[in-house]
Amino acid sequence: MQGTMTNQSDWISVDDQLPDDGQRVLAFLPNNRIYLPGKSGQVRFLPVIFLRFAKDFFKETNPKRENFGAHFWLGEGQSNHYFNDVTHWLPVPEGPGGEVEYLE
Repeated sequence: MQGTMTNQSDWISVDDQLPDDGQRVLAFLPNNRIYLPGKSGQVRFLPVIFLRFAKDFFKETNPKRENFGAHFWLGEGQSNHYFNDVTHWLPVPEGPGGEVEYLE
């Protein structure tokens, strides 16, 4: 049985609003396919992953900014992604007891 954490309407379009710089989010990547190592070309479709938003990652002098945009998504144990790879995002929810992410 699969649980439902959010409604589809809870997802925020990157066209409507961006996360704060450095904010960790659940990101929706409609075309995110991961090639599995040692599986002779087998791929896994993984549309929802954790990413950290990097505002103005590519500076104006960087040629990648023109091709991929100023912003970037930093991966956590997975690949980084160009800004246009992500269409929607959600803030990371609190834990069941109200726990939130912090640095120690």
